[in-house]
Amino acid sequence: MAALPGVPHERRVACILGVPIDIVNMDEAVRRVRHSARARAPLFLSTPNLNFAILAQQDVAFRDSLLHSDLCIADGMPLLWVARLLGAPLPERVAGSALLEQLRRGPTDDPIKVYLFGGPDGIAEAAARRLNEERRGLQCVGWESPGMGSAEALSRPESIQRIAASGADFLVVSLGAKKGQEWIVRNRAKLGVPVVSHLGAAPNFIAGAVARAPAWVQRAGLEWLWRIKEEPALWRRYLRDGASFLRLMTTRVLPLAWSMRGRAAADGSALQVVEREDEIVVRLDPAQAAALDMEVVGRLVLLYGRAKRAGRRLRIEGATERLWRDLERAGAGYLRAHDPHGGEGGSGGITETGVARAPR
Repeated sequence: MAALPGVPHERRVACILGVPIDIVNMDEAVRRVRHSARARAPLFLSTPNLNFAILAQQDVAFRDSLLHSDLCIADGMPLLWVARLLGAPLPERVAGSALLEQLRRGPTDDPIKVYLFGGPDGIAEAAARRLNEERRGLQCVGWESPGMGSAEALSRPESIQRIAASGADFLVVSLGAKKGQEWIVRNRAKLGVPVVSHLGAAPNFIAGAVARAPAWVQRAGLEWLWRIKEEPALWRRYLRDGASFLRLMTTRVLPLAWSMRGRAAADGSALQVVEREDEIVVRLDPAQAAALDMEVVGRLVLLYGRAKRAGRRLRIEGATERLWRDLERAGAGYLRAHDPHGGEGGSGGITETGVARAPR
C-alpha cells in the first residue's frame, strides 16, 4: 500500500471494531519495543483486546488513548477473528503478556530495565524479585503497589518522581484497563520512561500468582475459560464482553463483511491528504470511495487521532452514504458524528487538549 501523507509510512494499521490495530507479528513488536527502549524513543504501547474494543465503543476518552498510542497490538483472539472476516491482514495475536515474556528471554548481558506499577499487594514485589533473581532479559529497577483509588489519586508526585529517577526503559502499569490507560495519558509526559504500557495481569504471570494458559488453549481462543479457572471473579466481565461481542458481530461485523463481499480493495491512492493550519482535509477518490478496506479505514482513524491531539479538525470530502454506513459498521462512525464542542457520547475520564470535528 502506498504511503499516506501525515502517517508514518512504516506504520500499517487496520481498523478493527473502531480501534487501530498495528499490522505486526510478535517479532516485529518485540523489535519495536527494544529499539524504543535502547534509543530512549517514546513509545506508548497499547494492547487492545475485546474488553478494550467494547470500552472504546462506550468511552470517548478511552478510545482516544488508543488513537494516540504509538503501537497497538492485537491482544485478543476475537479481534483476529473479526480481522479475518473483514479481510484485514493481521498476521497473528500479539498478547502484551507474551511480548513481555519474549523480552524476559532476551539477552542477559544488556537487560531492559523495567519498573512495575500497580497490581495487588505483594505481586509487583514478588515479580521484581523473580526477575532479578533469574538475571535474564529484564531487570527490575523499581516497583510500587499504590493501592486503590482514581487515576488522579494514584498520580502522586512522589510516585512519578521515583519512576522518573529509576532509569527504567519500560514502565509496566497494572491498574485495570480503563484506569491504567487514563493514568498513562495523565502522567506520560512526566515519567521520563521511553516505553510505557498497561499490561494488566503480566506481573501476576511473572510472580507465579496466576498460571498462563497453555499455548494450545490460547491458539484456540479459549484463554478466557482458563482465566476464569484461575481467577473466578472474572466470569462477570467475560459474560458481559461475550454478550457485547455477539451483538457487534450480528449488527455490525457480519453486515459489513457482506457489504464488502466481492469488492476490489482500495489502496493509499484513494486518499489525498491536505494539511492546513486548523484542519486536515482528506479527499476520497470517488472511484475508490466505496471500496475502502480496513487498512485504509485504519489510516483515516490515525489521521483523526492526530488531528484531535493537535487541536485541529479532520474533514473528509467525497464520502458516500454507503461509505458512512460501512464506517459505522466498522466502529468508526465517530469520524462523522463528532460534536465540535467535544461531546461524542460516552463517559469522560482521560483528558486530551483539543478536539477534532468531522462533517455531519
